[in-house]
Amino acid sequence: MAQGNDRLDKIVLEARRNAEKRAMGYREQALKLFPWVCGRCARTFDRSNLQLLEVHHKNSNHDDNPSDGSNWELLCTYCHENEHSKLKDMAGRSDPGGAPSTSTFNPFADLKAMMESKKQD
Repeated sequence: MAQGNDRLDKIVLEARRNAEKRAMGYREQALKLFPWVCGRCARTFDRSNLQLLEVHHKNSNHDDNPSDGSNWELLCTYCHENEHSKLKDMAGRSDPGGAPSTSTFNPFADLKAMMESKKQD
C-alpha cells in the first residue's frame, strides 16, 4: 500500500511541477507582450510590485495558451480574484467550492393524499 501512495505522490508532484512550468511560461510571455497595466482598473506596475500582476485566461482554459496572447489579459490580483468570483456567482455558487444551494420545498409532496381526499368527498 505504501508503494501505491509513493507512486501517486510522485504523479501528483510531477503534475504540479508541469503546471507551474506552463504557468511561468505563459506569464513570462504575457509580460513581454502586454504593458504592465491591469486590464480592469488600469493600475500600473513596475518591477517592485510586478508579483501583483496576474495572467487571466479569458476562456477559463489554463491549457489554452496561444503564443499571440489572444486568450490572456493581465489583471491585478484584486481584479483577477473578482473576475473568478463573478464566474462562480454565474455558476450559482455563493460559497467557494460548495455545491449550489437547492430548494427543499416540493409543492406536490402531498398531491396523492389531497386527490384521494377529494375523491372521498
